[in-house]
Amino acid sequence: MLKRGHSVGFLGYREHHGGGAEALRLAGPDNKTKQYDGGVLRKRTQVEADVLAREKAAQELADALPEESSTIPTINLFLPEALKDAVFVGHLVTDLDSVGGAIGAAALYNGKAALASEINSETAFALDEWGVDKPPTIEEVLKENPDAKICLVDHQQTSQMNPAINPDNVVGVIDHHALQSKTIVTDRCIYIDIRPWGSMSTIISHTFLTHQKRPSVGVAGMLLCAILSDTLNLQGPTTTEWDRLMVATLSEIAAVDDIQFLASQQFKAKSKELAGLSAHGLVNGDQKCFSFATETFTGDVGFAVVETTDDAVIIDRLDELLPEIVACKMEKNLSALFLAVVNIVELKGTLLLCGPSELSLAKAAFPGCEVNDANTMMDLGSRVSRKKDYIPEITKAIKAGWKKPLKRGVSVVDMMEALGKLEVDPTDYQRITRRGSVLAVKVGQRFTVDDD
Repeated sequence: MLKRGHSVGFLGYREHHGGGAEALRLAGPDNKTKQYDGGVLRKRTQVEADVLAREKAAQELADALPEESSTIPTINLFLPEALKDAVFVGHLVTDLDSVGGAIGAAALYNGKAALASEINSETAFALDEWGVDKPPTIEEVLKENPDAKICLVDHQQTSQMNPAINPDNVVGVIDHHALQSKTIVTDRCIYIDIRPWGSMSTIISHTFLTHQKRPSVGVAGMLLCAILSDTLNLQGPTTTEWDRLMVATLSEIAAVDDIQFLASQQFKAKSKELAGLSAHGLVNGDQKCFSFATETFTGDVGFAVVETTDDAVIIDRLDELLPEIVACKMEKNLSALFLAVVNIVELKGTLLLCGPSELSLAKAAFPGCEVNDANTMMDLGSRVSRKKDYIPEITKAIKAGWKKPLKRGVSVVDMMEALGKLEVDPTDYQRITRRGSVLAVKVGQRFTVDDD
């Protein structure tokens, strides 16, 4: 099978000319349009425009990197000795940035990548696309070496850490998230690299460049896909200039002739899995919890996100999703639990509201946003990022004095048995369905939330 950089890539690209921006430029009459067979023109997408705009810088960076690691000259930049031979592992409910970043960090620091949990369809696509082997699970790694040094990537909260990891063995953290509740605490000094960038893989890519190390085509491709994933194709609100420059540079190194086609195929793979997931899988697939303690409110707020190219498919399952959100909220003893459905093509968000607390907090955090007649959905407009758009506003609302409403309504279930039980499909262990819940909406009925 031909690998990247040869005449045809895994996605069937045309013969590679010069990589990244040069290939894009040769495919169109100017930097604003791309030409298809038959003379059809279309406007450049944002990611194409960003790559083209950084052609010179990306080419200079890529050309400056040695082809072989053995040719790297002696450098004085700091490389943490503690990370040498370490195991790099991401967070539970692992995503492409966690896996791609772990693979990149392992290559950079001569360590080993591991999985905190099973990979999703988007990550499987990237591994296959770049011909990279799937890393072993952290449990498998620790079975062979229980005292292995651990570096957490793409997270630093103990609530997102695989329980098999002994916190005493953590020697480093590489992340791009805010230091919030349940951040890991260590008895000794460890290596920390946290930067306010759109992707953790951008940090790894930047470190490769600053240390004059050239990642392999496979590693560069994984890092590239991870950055595209976390920044929503460089269009998300967390995207920085560093993310754009690293995408342009990695596309040169990985010999990507059509960055837009790669991104679209990757996101299609991501959305393909969501349509077949159970309500339990959608609610728990990308969920994070945040702890608060103010004069008016003390408790944990959960926030789940579903990113898709077709939000209507997910929203059409509203009456299936809302009871599952309530059940999950009760099981995890959360004060509130939200699920945001984000359309990654149109860049718009919809917030699902399962009860009076969620409705009240959402109105306080996002004043002016329209709520449907049943009080179960809020239109968030162009807000699409949990890290930048959602959690900061919820935090502000809570710190400003928000408190839970007295009215409980539909979201209260007194007996845990009433939530039913979770059943695992024996043919697909990732498909989990709730059975026997009193919260399930009967045919012909509608899930509604009372408002104060």
